[in-house]
Parts: sequence; C-alpha cells; structure tokens
Amino acid sequence: MPTGLLGGSFNPAHGGHRRISLMAAEALGLAEVWWLVSPGNPLKPREGMAPLAARFASARERARRAPIRVTAIEREFGTTYTHQTLLRLVRRYPKRRFVWLMGADNLAQFHRWRDWQSIARLMPIAVIARPGYDGAALASPAMAWLGRYRKPPASLRLRETWSAPALVTLRFDPDPRSATALRRANPNWTDSLSGRSLRDQVTYHSIPGEAA
Repeated sequence: MPTGLLGGSFNPAHGGHRRISLMAAEALGLAEVWWLVSPGNPLKPREGMAPLAARFASARERARRAPIRVTAIEREFGTTYTHQTLLRLVRRYPKRRFVWLMGADNLAQFHRWRDWQSIARLMPIAVIARPGYDGAALASPAMAWLGRYRKPPASLRLRETWSAPALVTLRFDPDPRSATALRRANPNWTDSLSGRSLRDQVTYHSIPGEAA
C-alpha cells in the first residue's frame, strides 16, 4: 500500500497540511497519508510548543473524513531523529511502500538533519514547493546530492519503478496558511481541544495527557 509520511510539530495543524497531503496523494497515487506528530523537533525551540496531546488533537480534527491517519508513533518508538523513526516504520510495516513528504523549506535545511542521506536511501522523497523557499532549496547541499535522483511523479505509481533514492518535485498553487500565523491570531488555540479522548490512528494506543 503506497503511503505518504508527513512529519511535523503540527503546532497547530491547519488546512494547508490537509491540502498538500490530499494533493500529494492524488499526484503520487498514494492510498493514504500518515501525519507523524513529533514529540519534539531538535531543530525547533521548545518555547511556544503546545503539549503533544493538543497538537495531536488539532491534527486529528483537520484530518477528519480524509484518507489521512494521525499518529504519534515516534513517542512509542522513543526515537529522536527522523531517520530512526523511518527505519523503525519500514521494519514494522514491510508491506507498505512509504514516501517521505516535505516542503521546500525543509529541503533547504535537510543537510542539517542527522543521517539525511540515509533517509533518502530508505524511501523516495517528494518535495512540495513553497513560496519564498525554492531558491534556498535548489541551492542547498542536499539538493546537490539528491538532484541526480530526480524522477517524475508518475514513477511512484508503479511498484516496479518505486525505488530509493528518488526525488520528486510537486508544485501546487501557493497556500499562505501557517501554524505561526494561527498561533498569533489565537494564542489560546489549545483551549478548544481539552477533555478529548485521543487514540493513535496507526497503533490504536491511547495518547496520554490532556489536550490542553
């Protein structure tokens, strides 16, 4: 089953996450997309980061009635870095074909991620263009290495042409929504998510803690 993986803090999740997930699924022929809600991003400051339960609840709300599963499996794995998480996923779900989804802003700093080349060797990477970041992404050290592995999006639709490393570029109409803007507009966004029963949509385990 071809499955997209979109990682992030989802602080909070918003319509832009949903939109790029659905458009990537259509472009790449994905059966579903998993949102990996991170317990903590080593490259992001902890200040202003809502509790995992609140971020998970916001993601679940945005993913309703869509082929999107919300998971905090990284918490269960006890992994800190993306490469560790993806390696565990590949081993746990050997019958799935995963593709890593990331924005151009992440590609611009991808070379700073631990074992980033190992991530590229684990599964194809689909980069979604973002206004203002395309130049930095193209000039990044990661792009200099990944550029030789460019493939058309259609190549990921067929099992026989599904391989890694592989880099696919997706370009959709710009979406201006951002978690930063949402937090500024509503600093108390977690209040509406309190008191909810939360269950991981991949492992089906309960998510501990209050949503707010």
